[in-house]
Amino acid sequence: MSSEDLARANVRALTPYQSARRLGGNGDVWLNANEYPTAVPFVLTQQTLNRYPECQPKAVIERYAQYAGVKPEQVLVSRGADEGIELVMRAFCEPGQDAILYCPPTYGMYSVSAETIGIECRTVPTLDGWQLDLDGIAAQLDGVKVVFVCSPNNPTGQLINPQDIRDLLEMTRGKALVVADEAYIEFCPQASLASWIEEYPHLMVLRTLSKAFALAGLRCGFTLASEEVIALLMKVIAPYPLSTPVADIAAQALSPQGIEAMRARVAAILENRQRLIDGLQSLPCVEAVFPSETNYVLARITTSSAVFKSLWDQGIILRDQNKQPSLSGCLRITVGTRDECQRVLDALRDQPGLTATEKQ
Repeated sequence: MSSEDLARANVRALTPYQSARRLGGNGDVWLNANEYPTAVPFVLTQQTLNRYPECQPKAVIERYAQYAGVKPEQVLVSRGADEGIELVMRAFCEPGQDAILYCPPTYGMYSVSAETIGIECRTVPTLDGWQLDLDGIAAQLDGVKVVFVCSPNNPTGQLINPQDIRDLLEMTRGKALVVADEAYIEFCPQASLASWIEEYPHLMVLRTLSKAFALAGLRCGFTLASEEVIALLMKVIAPYPLSTPVADIAAQALSPQGIEAMRARVAAILENRQRLIDGLQSLPCVEAVFPSETNYVLARITTSSAVFKSLWDQGIILRDQNKQPSLSGCLRITVGTRDECQRVLDALRDQPGLTATEKQ
């Protein structure tokens, strides 16, 4: 019997998440993973690598709680927000019995994590403007333990209507958890749901240091939830989820100086985002540019697959969204440096496109 034969059937059938690094590429303008475009320097201060780290490093937890406006007992730190996604399923969903629900087009790891564990996935496609279909969700809730909502949504970039989220929370009260994925919330902090946790104890909020904090390589994420939920997640998390260097750098990033530096980076990205949007809207090959509350822009482009390949060959790596529901012809472009954004615009200017009459 081969190793393949020994593997679980659901794992043999699984299509893994196609991360930016798995997709590869050979370029010098990487705008496919929503990373901050330049490195942020840190100096390691902890030298106790001979000892195991704390499971939940005190400085990291306390600083993130202060930053997010919650109590330390309502914070759990993990290996990226991706681990937070998996932890909630492991803690609350019975494999082969319970289901999760999400609303495509959205982040792909919700389904990959569920399928890996053996949990049913239910989908309710979004409506026009990629907003929630609340009636469709209500019809599918029986047997659902967790509903995932990404806001701002990846890859579309827009916020989910807060009243719809409130209606969803009322609909699921006493029935299911609602997980609000706020990986990009630093680009629109006024939209955070963290303050809603007291009112809705079945609400969980996912956060990360990968985007605005410019620490994608650190793999450090957070789950904000009621004390009761955090205690349950602590039962299933690994004993040492963060290495000592990760905890060291995360604590520095969450210091007052680190948060001030993050906000300055956000301001620069927002400025570059507007330049990128303005430039895209002037190009013949760009049919539509969608509003964004994130560090990326979604655009519908004529012959998008050919354009994607053309830029790929020029070392400009974007993210092709054609396979996502309702995103035919769409490419997602991370907001890079000013020079990187200009490289994209210059490359797209050479692509064939629609005339003004054809766009109407």
